[in-house]
Amino acid sequence: MATLSEFHPLGLRIAEALKARGEKIAIADGATGGLLSATLLTVPGALSFYLGGGVVYSLTARDVLFDLPREAYRGMRSATEDYALLQARAIRDRFGADWGLAETGSAGGSAHPMGVASGLSCCAVVGPGVELVRVTETQSDERMANMDLFTRAALGLLVEALEA
Repeated sequence: MATLSEFHPLGLRIAEALKARGEKIAIADGATGGLLSATLLTVPGALSFYLGGGVVYSLTARDVLFDLPREAYRGMRSATEDYALLQARAIRDRFGADWGLAETGSAGGSAHPMGVASGLSCCAVVGPGVELVRVTETQSDERMANMDLFTRAALGLLVEALEA
């Protein structure tokens, strides 16, 4: 599994892009377990571009962090494109950020409470005029390896969105 030192160069790229635009981001980590936020927080002065976020690891956390009515999730399943987009929009709006990044998935090692297959992740980025989604499937139950790959995929998608 990668260390934060290995993710740091991506954090720097994201930080520089956000600072150059004068924009801020909020993040909803899921199966990435906080690694998305932690990567951005490796950059000194992160407060200039990072507003905050949280790990959405339970329905309680989801409800507290997003403050959306249950009806907002009607017909959605965890680890899907629609669900990731809803979360990215909600975290952006809740924090008053320009950008929202969300990842939802199942890292494996135990049964997902909503029946999501291990090794499945969906991340979404929303920002000014941008909505992108990426699905990552490893077909693996290797929890830490999946967390690493899911983090890389989400950060990579954010870099693409910011540098497009």
